[in-house]
Amino acid sequence: MTDTTIEHLIAPHEESAVAISAPDRAPLTYGALNQLVANTIIKLNDLGIGRNDPVAIILPNGPEMATAFVAIASAATSAPLNPAYREDEFDFYLSDLNARALVIQQGMDSPARAVAAKHGVMIIELIVDEAAAGSFSLQLEDQSLVPVKTTNGGSAQVDDVALVLHTSGTTSRPKIVPLSHRNVCTSAFNIGKTLALSENDRCLNVMPLFHIHGLIAAVLSSLAAGASIFCTPGFNALKFFAWMDDARPSWYTAVPTMHQTILARAPRNAESLARGELRFVRSSSAALPPQVLLQLEQTFGCRVIEAYGMTEAAHQMASNPLEPLDRKPGTVGIAAGPEVGIMDETGNILAQGETGEIVIRGDNVTTGYQNNDEANATGFTGGWFRTGDQGNLDAQGYLTITGRLKEIINRGGEKISPREIDEVLLDHPDIAQIVTFAMPHDKLGEEVAAAVVLNEGSNADERAIRDYASSRLADFKVPRKVIILEEIPKGATGKVQRIGLAEKLGLTS
Repeated sequence: MTDTTIEHLIAPHEESAVAISAPDRAPLTYGALNQLVANTIIKLNDLGIGRNDPVAIILPNGPEMATAFVAIASAATSAPLNPAYREDEFDFYLSDLNARALVIQQGMDSPARAVAAKHGVMIIELIVDEAAAGSFSLQLEDQSLVPVKTTNGGSAQVDDVALVLHTSGTTSRPKIVPLSHRNVCTSAFNIGKTLALSENDRCLNVMPLFHIHGLIAAVLSSLAAGASIFCTPGFNALKFFAWMDDARPSWYTAVPTMHQTILARAPRNAESLARGELRFVRSSSAALPPQVLLQLEQTFGCRVIEAYGMTEAAHQMASNPLEPLDRKPGTVGIAAGPEVGIMDETGNILAQGETGEIVIRGDNVTTGYQNNDEANATGFTGGWFRTGDQGNLDAQGYLTITGRLKEIINRGGEKISPREIDEVLLDHPDIAQIVTFAMPHDKLGEEVAAAVVLNEGSNADERAIRDYASSRLADFKVPRKVIILEEIPKGATGKVQRIGLAEKLGLTS
């Protein structure tokens, strides 16, 4: 089902079934969600906002963020932004998006308000309706304004842009990724098929909803299946098991660092674990070390599904499958929606088993970056999108990612995958978390470094960790610097960013 929109994706489900729930809130039914979408389309049209008009959304994580995305995308183009951005970041994003309006929660103090006013962006306040989780109404902040109703109103169409997100911009200016209703709905159905989602499922969402993982993998895939989403205020390891007891979910999805934090608290929550009825646990957005996957399976007593996703693919590209098919720890599974290939530097598709750049094509993949001819010229080859990840496909079609091309450490001509070192050192009995990264070297160009979080009560030191690495890795792969930390720095979505970590940790001088 690729020829559909978000509005029509949610329409067929049983009206009395629960769509959205949240801690200490009454649930929102599909019937109420459909009405909310219809009301939002009318309201935005009356305020002069129509199809493909970019609307920035700044809301706390929770049920209103989920429903605002769905409802606003059904009338215009939703552009969720991280509420924690600074004033200069809001200035960049609102300008870069050429936002027509800013939707922000009533009473929410944010520098985005002043930035929007400076740029002449209409400010629309979202008023939370406490009657049900996710229910809201919209009104102009300045009610003296008399907007002109749009001439481009009505429901969004299949090829209209539903969602725009920026790439992380770790190494360059962030790029705008426009995703059509065809893109996001295709991805939602792909995920639902992979996970065999039905109206009986409930997802515990701990992912931020300004990020593709939470928006599509948790929210939209559930709504496509007629299932429900329990929307938390965001990831909180101290509350996770209480939410599990409250929501009684059949699954949750998270990034590896969140899973590791949950595992650290699991021994203190044995009763909650015993009550749990998870059908599976999903992991995506970064590599899940095989050791962590197996520990999750032992802890929750269910299969862990590692998936491979990115913004340009409206999230999911490949995934390990459910039973009875095999799941292979260390791989991100088989193609799960789009076609997946391996390409060399000159644009040729490589044979099975050969290593090169992972490329994809399909109805869930963006047709190109917005207003960025240079990025489109380098990012697309012969109809394939170049992911920037290096990997290979085995005889059964399982995809192994060997590294991000920009993250591969070039030590005097020796190419080193930081993921390989992570996986070796995670077998060390004293190491809880590790991220390997490049640090500058005056003669070699780059040298191997690692940041480590130790298990509670451990007294391992840098020398012991390097000795362990030396017994299991070739000499040129052994980290020359090991920094022991209480916590590894993470980005806004909980992902570890290898690029720039040396600078953050003061290893560039």
